[in-house]
Amino acid sequence: MSLEPEREKNLWHLCSNGDMEAREELIVAYRPLVFWIAGKIHVSDTELKQDIIQEGMLALINAVDKFEPEREFKFSTYAYHKIHGQIINMLERGEKKAPLPVPDEWLQIAEDNNDDDESGEEWLDVAQSISKLEGREAEIVSALFFEGKKPKEVAAEKKLDISHVYRLRRAAITKIRGWLGLEGAF
Repeated sequence: MSLEPEREKNLWHLCSNGDMEAREELIVAYRPLVFWIAGKIHVSDTELKQDIIQEGMLALINAVDKFEPEREFKFSTYAYHKIHGQIINMLERGEKKAPLPVPDEWLQIAEDNNDDDESGEEWLDVAQSISKLEGREAEIVSALFFEGKKPKEVAAEKKLDISHVYRLRRAAITKIRGWLGLEGAF
C-alpha cells in the first residue's frame, strides 16, 4: 500500500467520522490487495476472473466501511480475510447450481409403471433423488447417465482429472443410495 502510516491513521480517523473522500482514498490505496488475492485464485474463465475481482472490490468496500481502527488491528490483515472469504463464498455459490433436472422420459416411465406395480414409485423415488444433486455432482451424473457420455469425455470437457470424475460419481451415487435408504444394499 502506498500510504504512509501517519496518513493512513489520519484517513481512518476521518473515515470513521463520515468523510467520504477519506473513505475513497482508503479504498483506492488498498485496491491492489484485491488484484493480488484474485491473482492467487486460479480460474481459466476470463469472465469468472472479472467476477472474482468485482466480488473482491465489494468485499474491500465492505471491509473499509466496517473496519474499527480503535481495535488496533492491521487493516490489511482484516481486509485480506474479508476479501478472500467473500471470493471463496462466491465461487462456492457458483458451484451449487440449480438442482439437476430429471428427464421427462424418467417421469413417464414412472407413471407408466405405476399402473402395473410399485416399480413406478421406485422410479419416481430415484428420479427425485437424482434431482436433489447439486454442483459438480449434478453435472457429472447428468453427463454420464442422461447424456450417455464416457467418464473420459466428461473429464476432458470439464477439465478434470478422470479420477475426480469417478470420485464425484461415487459421491453422487452414495448420496442417492442414502436418500433411497439403500446404504448397505449394494
